[in-house]
Amino acid sequence: MTRLGELERAVMDTAWAFAERSPGESFTARDIAATLPNHAYTTVLTVVDRLTRKGFLTRIRDGKSHHYLPTGTRESYVATLMHEALASTVDRDAALVHFAKTVTPEQATVLRKVLRNLERRADGHR
Repeated sequence: MTRLGELERAVMDTAWAFAERSPGESFTARDIAATLPNHAYTTVLTVVDRLTRKGFLTRIRDGKSHHYLPTGTRESYVATLMHEALASTVDRDAALVHFAKTVTPEQATVLRKVLRNLERRADGHR
């Protein structure tokens, strides 16, 4: 997966926020541009088009205009980046251990809970 540039990330943050507030409802490039007042509409439109070609957004034709939806969630994007980072090391176990040592107690609780649930599911399917 492609890492996002600064403006691409700003556009996707807006797209993900729209999707979180109104699941399933599409938005236009103008809607996104309205949240980024320091950037010209044409610049935002170019970035939206680039994100569509990269597979981050889906374009929906609505008459003469286009509407967009994110193809995944912010969390799925971050998880993919984490997998890519993990894949880039020769010692994945050491990277995971280091990561585990740096998470907050609250994050560790979430990880333990998820791992227990996954383990139970795997045991139940044997």
